[in-house]
Amino acid sequence: MSIDTRRSSLAALAHHADRHPPAACAQCPLRALPAFSPVSAKELAYIQSFRHGSAAFAAGQDVLAEHATSEWLYTVFSGWAFRFKTLSDGRRQILNFLLPGDFIGLQEQFADGAPHGAEALTELQLCRFPKAELWSLYREFPSLGYDLTWLAAREENLTDETLLSVGQRSAAERIAMLLIHLYRRAERVGLVEGAAVAFPVTQQHIADALGLSLVHTNKTLRRLHRLGLHEIADGRLRLLNRHALQRLADYAERPMRTIPLI
Repeated sequence: MSIDTRRSSLAALAHHADRHPPAACAQCPLRALPAFSPVSAKELAYIQSFRHGSAAFAAGQDVLAEHATSEWLYTVFSGWAFRFKTLSDGRRQILNFLLPGDFIGLQEQFADGAPHGAEALTELQLCRFPKAELWSLYREFPSLGYDLTWLAAREENLTDETLLSVGQRSAAERIAMLLIHLYRRAERVGLVEGAAVAFPVTQQHIADALGLSLVHTNKTLRRLHRLGLHEIADGRLRLLNRHALQRLADYAERPMRTIPLI
């Protein structure tokens, strides 16, 4: 993709960021981004027929309630969300964060109710698909069924990375890993502007994602900032020394594969 085409795609994404997804999937600005795999005209037509409109959620609103059933699957069009599990006393583990293009709700197909919750971190715009028609997608378009399987495997990989951080990385390594990973994911879907990204993740979210206390999270973030590795100001994240963060997190910056978009 040329630089001009990429800029045009990012501009289109920004134009739709605070609006409902376009009615026609062919006009979706996400599909113009190099982060996402292309689909054939027949596959796109089927995705269009599978889709049943869109849904909007305010920041803090549940997209999926833990252990409840939902008739819908979703693709994030704009905004941030996160998947989580809670204990009876209210303690929460954030499993992973959801950005544009991510798919929500597939795990409920294999459990009695949603095995986790999903909450909007910002204003969230979603494309909506009926769960009851999922088998038809696998039967009629196995290639799209494979894409869903790929997305499920990617979710597992993201959760594995979180488990590695919580189980083996130090607090500084955990936070460095989270910052560089979320920045790269945001970067590939066109959310980075001027070397910074709007960052709605609070210190409490970081603590809940990484198994740290809020106090320890605050101290570690301030330490990394004093070392000149990152800056979070006015709701935006800037990586001041990307390579140092990668070394600290033991993070290998490999080229990211294109992602299926349902």
